[in-house]
Amino acid sequence: MPVVDVMDLAGKKVGTVELADEVFAAKVNPHLLHESVRHYLAGKRAGTHKTKDKSEVSGSGKKLWRQKGTGRARIGSVRSPLWRHGGTVHGPTPRSYAYSLPKKMILGALRSALSAKLADEKITVVEEWKLDSHKTKAFRAALSKLDGETRTMLLIDSGGNVNLERASRNLDGVTLVPPTALETYDLMRHDRLILSRECAEKLSRALSAGNGAAAANAGDAVPVTESQEAKPKSKAKAAAKAKPAKAAPKKTTKAKSAAKPKAKKG
Repeated sequence: MPVVDVMDLAGKKVGTVELADEVFAAKVNPHLLHESVRHYLAGKRAGTHKTKDKSEVSGSGKKLWRQKGTGRARIGSVRSPLWRHGGTVHGPTPRSYAYSLPKKMILGALRSALSAKLADEKITVVEEWKLDSHKTKAFRAALSKLDGETRTMLLIDSGGNVNLERASRNLDGVTLVPPTALETYDLMRHDRLILSRECAEKLSRALSAGNGAAAANAGDAVPVTESQEAKPKSKAKAAAKAKPAKAAPKKTTKAKSAAKPKAKKG
């Protein structure tokens, strides 16, 4: 198991922590990293692009001139897509670019990103995020003692630390996320990863093989990305289930009445 030094906020070594081989010493898979980042960015797209079609642009719907006899081309409306200021045919409409990605691929990408960070010696483990104040200046000085040369840092904390949230939100290049919202994109976008000892142990348990049973026993949550959250079903899918078709009534044949012999005229 890889062993990482544990630092305090003053930059002094206070101990060591062992990290799981399956999470922090796994084989880096560039394909999974690419797919995970692409999946995350696709879910972040606004998809609000819109053009007006023939029914939405301004203008009368009156036929400009009669169909035949004028020598001009036939036209039905001033809003025709063939004309200037007319509607747009097959233009973009609001849509969602999000798509589903297997959970195993997302977790595999997280393992690859964490392993790459550890291999490059860009992971710092702190004992705890214990801040006496919410002032940004004091927190910036503490980060400089941990690694003053790094411009972008990704901080991981379990949450509930108000001083940490307030002190880090005004720092350019510093992002704070909980371990349950960790994204491959954030790991690759920031140069250094700084996390507490508790979060490092939680990630080791949650991302290990058989993480379902391990996380349930340890009380940890497996990281769930925004794109993995349940999406609202479409109207067609959300409609009520179709009622079973009624059985067709059985055809009953009426007994034909016996034909009466016609009386002969005489």
